[in-house]
Amino acid sequence: MTASHPRHRRALVIPAGMAMATALAFLPNTAATAAPAADEPAATATDGTPLSYVVNIGGGHGTSAHVKKAIAKAGGTVVASYDKIGVIVAHSSNADFAKTMRTVRGVQSAGATRTAPLPSAATTDLGAPKVLSAEDVAEAGSEAAAGQDPLQGLQWDLPAIKADKAHEKSLGSSKVTVAVIDTGVDDTHPDIAPNFDRAASVNCVSGKPDTSEGAWRPGPSESPHGTHVAGEIAAAKNGVGMTGVAPGVKVSGIKVSNPDGFFYTEAVVCGFMWAAEHGVDVTNNSYYTDPWYFNCKNDPDQKALVEAVTRASKYAERKGAVNVAAAGNENYDLSADEITDPVSPNDSTPSDRVIDPSECLDIPTQLPGVVTVAATGAKGLKSSFSNHGLGVIDIAAPGGDSTAYQKPEPPATSGLILGTLPGGKWGYMAGTSMASPHVAGVAALIKSTHPYAPPALVKALLYAQADATACTDPYDIDGDGKVDAVCEGPKNRNGFYGWGMTDALDAVTR
Repeated sequence: MTASHPRHRRALVIPAGMAMATALAFLPNTAATAAPAADEPAATATDGTPLSYVVNIGGGHGTSAHVKKAIAKAGGTVVASYDKIGVIVAHSSNADFAKTMRTVRGVQSAGATRTAPLPSAATTDLGAPKVLSAEDVAEAGSEAAAGQDPLQGLQWDLPAIKADKAHEKSLGSSKVTVAVIDTGVDDTHPDIAPNFDRAASVNCVSGKPDTSEGAWRPGPSESPHGTHVAGEIAAAKNGVGMTGVAPGVKVSGIKVSNPDGFFYTEAVVCGFMWAAEHGVDVTNNSYYTDPWYFNCKNDPDQKALVEAVTRASKYAERKGAVNVAAAGNENYDLSADEITDPVSPNDSTPSDRVIDPSECLDIPTQLPGVVTVAATGAKGLKSSFSNHGLGVIDIAAPGGDSTAYQKPEPPATSGLILGTLPGGKWGYMAGTSMASPHVAGVAALIKSTHPYAPPALVKALLYAQADATACTDPYDIDGDGKVDAVCEGPKNRNGFYGWGMTDALDAVTR
């Protein structure tokens, strides 16, 4: 089954009784090729649509300065230059800017990061979270078990990964920080404030860091997605509200989504680079990089976007961060020969295009080294909406599902995932956007247990400690007698669950 989607995919909310859910997860591709060499472009008119671009350059003394001069001559303005990875962010109204820059000596790829003018066209949200009322909070609190935060009984997802048992051993280390690269985090929330890492927080929406006070917070009309994710990871065990997977670690907010809800390449690059330079141990990425759901290597613009995000994510890993990403919510088989993508480009006029997911990549989800997370529901089955694919999915975690498909055991009442919401509230959402932060939290617990472990070892432990989960076969989640997805592979490495369900208890005891 495949959920229909608006132009843009975000974290999803499944009201009770709804058949499908959709959530946050975002993606591009990998690669760059050398462009023909030329000394400098000819001066060009700048009377076209103003767009943002990434220009990827090779190494070499003086290359950056030379290319920056060429950018100006081609009618561009440098917004930010990430010299350590050779990525320059520029704005230009020259319709031929990218084409011109590809002819400049030292430029390996260049491309527009969007198809809509600056600022982007507006888009619609996927719906509001199901917010807990004051009465819901009071009722849940009155039934809380001893030693639990008031809302913990509603969090069926914690025992699903043995996080409740893990907390008896360790809550995680305050020396470990998980960066939520997302729509912004409300650090004033009582469940987030105790664990918030301000020094590792920033607004990267423009492609360059904005460290002004509160710049990392979502605006009043912006998505609560990042705040929800932050609570899932590290809501404090403090007698208030809910409990995160790793309630003793730090969480930071790296805002990369603009007011219209788009995650553009320049912002994502800035986010990874900020995390890399500010001691972040884990990044959570519950989005795909707009405007292309899949970025194809045979398109020069899309290839440049993949190259830029690839360089940034690899740099973050080299600097010590484990990058975790949501697999997406369309019930796609990411290992299939072809997929029809009906939503790209999502910031202007999308059209159906048939792509090969091994050549056209969802980024950062399909980038090298990134931990790709599928979602499960309250019965431990692949969520109805979760993307899958043998060799693509690395691990699984609770992301929620409709109670019509997977109903939790009492006292939990919703098949969705509880999280924090801006303004000191709590509410339910669902999607692989909610699964990814569970794995990010477990990775943070592993890093807490093994503080000197490099990213490669943290990932190896994450996979080795996962609880192997056999394929669901046949997978008929709605019970209509028709197979809704096909799982391939053995119990310990398959297309639905990867290495298996993430395990928080092993993370603190092994």
